[in-house]
Amino acid sequence: MEPYRQILIVDDDANSRALLARMLSAAGYSCRETDNAPDALRLIQEGQPSVLLLDFKMPGMDGAQALKQLRADSNPAIAQLPVIMLTGHGESEVTCLEAGADDFVIKPIKIEVLRARIEAQLRLHSLRVQLQQQNKDLEEWRRTHERDLAAARATQQSLIPQKPPQLPGWEIATCFRPVIEVGGDIYGWLPIKNGRWLFWIADATGHGASAALLTTLAKLLFHHGQEQHDGPGAIMEAVNNDLRGTFSGSSFMSAMCVALDPQSGRASVVGAGHPPLLVTRFGRGTEAIASSSPPLGLIEKSEFAETVLELNPGDAFTLYTDGLFGAGTKGRTQTSPTQLAGMINPFAPSANALLELMLKAATSDSTDSPPDDVAAVVVRRSN
Repeated sequence: MEPYRQILIVDDDANSRALLARMLSAAGYSCRETDNAPDALRLIQEGQPSVLLLDFKMPGMDGAQALKQLRADSNPAIAQLPVIMLTGHGESEVTCLEAGADDFVIKPIKIEVLRARIEAQLRLHSLRVQLQQQNKDLEEWRRTHERDLAAARATQQSLIPQKPPQLPGWEIATCFRPVIEVGGDIYGWLPIKNGRWLFWIADATGHGASAALLTTLAKLLFHHGQEQHDGPGAIMEAVNNDLRGTFSGSSFMSAMCVALDPQSGRASVVGAGHPPLLVTRFGRGTEAIASSSPPLGLIEKSEFAETVLELNPGDAFTLYTDGLFGAGTKGRTQTSPTQLAGMINPFAPSANALLELMLKAATSDSTDSPPDDVAAVVVRRSN
């Protein structure tokens, strides 16, 4: 007999007990019997039935008292055992239900009614067990997901440069604030030919571990491109080709890079679907240099035109992701790149001051958490 068809009958009336056992056995159930509640509680501990048929009125411990003790058991499987109370006319069905019964049947018992109640409790119990298992599986998935995010966060944090390069006559300030543990923003810098430095930033599609993995690939591709090429346009083209070859357009990222000659202050800028580079002229305001190419990995053949600029003492450029635009919530419209440029103080005395003022201006009206990852790199030529 299948375990889920086992019935324990508890009734002090031997004739009623035998009649129930005979009828239920004929209907395909396996039955055990006892005439008192304490013995029933012991039998349940030894071998849990699928349904308990419990007489309400018995000498000594009655059905309601036994049920309360059953429901208080430390074993959830026992505490949640389906119980159908057997009551006589005039006995309180409300008392049965308040004691924790799942259902009740009034004596004299009709076997068709009892079978229907038993099958209903078996179905409900099966659904409850399935739900509990699904909740356990979901909790395990959550713990696994949190472990994966923690590992992805540690990996991504290791990819974000902790200290900027020491360039005489230049200041560098950075900001990295993912919405969750990990995000799709990344930036970096690396030396290229002719004494120049390449500062770059990228924003991958999506959030979470998948975006973090894409940022990991982005750093590898930029370093690989730097090994093969010496100009920002050629490096961006190499990254685009590698990314397109890997994902065939299903994943992509926006990016902006600046090749800076620290000696002369001359820089070349290339943008691919990324927010405009902001160039702050000391005491004169901020101008924007827009991207001229689509995001990396989106189109197989792209041209990456370079824009040349000169940075004088006090001038600075800012690479950033669109999370810096701020949230469009509570009646506040989202900041545009043009508005952001107008918020920058051209008299900021340092790269750190410039970045802090920019962050404050972009988020001053919003009390909510940022809706997107925020990353920024400010490079300023000292006065």
